[in-house]
Amino acid sequence: MKTKPQKRHKALQPLSREHHHGLLLSWKIRSGFSKNVSPERIRTYANWFFKTHLIPHFEMEETHIFTILEEDNEHVKKALAEHRRLKRLFTETEDDFKTLNKIEEELEQHIRFEERILFPEIQKVATENQMLQIEKIHQPEDFEDNLEDVFWK
Repeated sequence: MKTKPQKRHKALQPLSREHHHGLLLSWKIRSGFSKNVSPERIRTYANWFFKTHLIPHFEMEETHIFTILEEDNEHVKKALAEHRRLKRLFTETEDDFKTLNKIEEELEQHIRFEERILFPEIQKVATENQMLQIEKIHQPEDFEDNLEDVFWK
């Protein structure tokens, strides 16, 4: 018997929407490569996404979300290690093709981990006051994409 997906608390929904855009980045990278788009074009978009969306997202999670759990929580440790790994990948400059493939794969796995394992765990232990604080701090913004080069279309 399948378990029903847990409903995401309203305070975490904006972060889940941001995760959706991260999954779209992975899809755009795959799509670009399937259309033989140059790695340099894809890298330009990925760098923009990293600076504009991922860095602030990681900072929000690390400062206000992960801290709801104990510092030595294995899932928090894993998420922080994955954030460090992704940051290193985005700053890697050697082989764009290889690096973008790693980013695409690791970002998607990371988001799935947070959505399926970490966020539900946080949701179980967070107090209503903690969730209200997250809502106050993290006001959702409409996602604005960089459409200068829509290589994925």
